[in-house]
Amino acid sequence: MADTQDKTNAEPDARFSLLDLFRNPAAGAFAGLVIIFIFFSVFGWEKNFLTPLGASTWLNFASKVGIIALPIGFLMIAGELDISVGALIPAGGIVLAMSVENFGLNIWVAVAVTFAVAAFIGWINGVLVTRTGVPSLIVTLATLFVVAGLNAYFSKQIAGTTQHSLPDVGVVSEFILGDYHSWIIGEGDSRITIFRSLQSSFFIWIVVAAAFYYVLHLSPWGNWIMALGGDQESARNAGIPTDRLKIVLFMLSAMAGALVGMTEGVLANSASTTTQFGMIFNSIICVVVGGVLLTGGFGTVTGTVFGTLTFGIVFQGINFTTFDKDLNMLFIGVLLLAAVLMNDSFRKFASRASTGTKKK
Repeated sequence: MADTQDKTNAEPDARFSLLDLFRNPAAGAFAGLVIIFIFFSVFGWEKNFLTPLGASTWLNFASKVGIIALPIGFLMIAGELDISVGALIPAGGIVLAMSVENFGLNIWVAVAVTFAVAAFIGWINGVLVTRTGVPSLIVTLATLFVVAGLNAYFSKQIAGTTQHSLPDVGVVSEFILGDYHSWIIGEGDSRITIFRSLQSSFFIWIVVAAAFYYVLHLSPWGNWIMALGGDQESARNAGIPTDRLKIVLFMLSAMAGALVGMTEGVLANSASTTTQFGMIFNSIICVVVGGVLLTGGFGTVTGTVFGTLTFGIVFQGINFTTFDKDLNMLFIGVLLLAAVLMNDSFRKFASRASTGTKKK
């Protein structure tokens, strides 16, 4: 009897736990996504919000923000922030376009050069933050304007213009980096559209999200990132290379911005020096809506993906409704506040329930 009881106590409880579900940082983000999706599905039904072509509108937008939101989420979990991505996006398109058009490089060599330039900028951000102790917000704000100025300067010095054309880079390269994809089965009235007009950035986002999920939730590096945001001094005492880890995270953020810039450049066959300030706030909103704490040490990749989808629906969904388009910013503001309150409520509920269970 005693042996049976000990064996039972030793075995983990494999049953579904509602408490564990609420404790998950992605729970609030998923709940918000469901509510927002139902809302716009109802009010956008007549304007084809749910059709494959309609869905591609908000999925394409979400994918570009999402590629950047993932490394931004890592940085925020680690207790840092990078707002220089607004200048890295145009830098990615510019370096790629000039490498191909002005220097005659092969497209994939140009992609490697672009990633190298972005990684160097991210490395500078990381080194400045770790060596000087200046808050990352200030460092990356300075980098934002420095890179924006260099974008315009080198564009005029090398190409004589701030508007660059990117010639066709080949069928395969465009298919991977910047093209529209559709999957339609059958013909005529019996045809079924799986998806339509999804940009390459959507599929790149899926791959990047899978890679980031592995890093944060399945590899030892994920524990390092969480520890870095929870208590940096304790993490350093535990032997975690905190400075090197921060530098790598800043490099990933910069490279993600450049990647988005490259996909936009290949898709439009052009690149511009225009700094995308809006993308900075969009990516941060997605991360916060996804349940990542601004104080660090808490967050998930799935939550960030849910937050990005939610933001994409809100940002583009209003175009499928009869609501005044000027209310778009109002929707986003309400979404951000509601998401923060919902995520906080989920955490408090899980904490109280967990405490009550232990008392029993």
